[in-house]
Amino acid sequence: MIDLRLGDCLEVMKSLPSQSIDLTVTSPPYDNLRTYNGYSFDFEGIAKELYRVTKDGGVVVWIVGDATVNGSETGTSFKQALYFKEIGFNLHDTMIYQKNNFANPSSNRYHQIFEFMFVLSKGKPKAFNPIKDRKNVCAGESNWGANKARQKDGSFKERPKKIVSEYGMRYNIWEFMTSKGFATKDNFAYSHPAIFPEKVAHDHIISWSNEGDTVLDCFLGSGTTGKIAKQLNRQFIGIEISPEYMEIAKKRINE
Repeated sequence: MIDLRLGDCLEVMKSLPSQSIDLTVTSPPYDNLRTYNGYSFDFEGIAKELYRVTKDGGVVVWIVGDATVNGSETGTSFKQALYFKEIGFNLHDTMIYQKNNFANPSSNRYHQIFEFMFVLSKGKPKAFNPIKDRKNVCAGESNWGANKARQKDGSFKERPKKIVSEYGMRYNIWEFMTSKGFATKDNFAYSHPAIFPEKVAHDHIISWSNEGDTVLDCFLGSGTTGKIAKQLNRQFIGIEISPEYMEIAKKRINE
């Protein structure tokens, strides 16, 4: 099921049943860093609706960054994360989406190359499928640190040796190629001002949902989350206020 809806996401979400969404993966407009055809959004209202429609054990992945205004970062991302906690979400993980490039070099601070990926859960996440692609440098060797246990009399007892697997679970800083041609091969999609890489959507959908689950993107944009949700056999609901961007999303998802 692919359900694409044109309209203000706050109003459209009000039509969704409570506890109907397993996972939301979205990146909202923030701090006027992108114009998004002049549209704005009611963050607090949308946050409350996300809480209502998310199932118990469901997850919201909120990908966001901060602008620098008059020499100071706005801190909007932190304020939003704290508000999600206020209304009932757990801040399950604060992840980093590290980019391989940067748009605006700074002269008096280190170059900014990341955004936050706040993983918000409604209770304990019901799905977690960890991605194990971190190469272990000591793969195959015995893990000696875990092979001896101290006894009550102070002596040590040998435990069965543990063998280190070739790959371990990745860390919570994810690095992605973001340049044109790497975020997506769909060249027509770059008419949208802020595409995040398909790999971002892919890895979060794999991690926090199972096949057949319902995934939501309330800021559909160019349709990245919808395209990948369809490929991964998830149900999908996408909401977009801009008719122009909706046409881009439809083309990507339907093709």
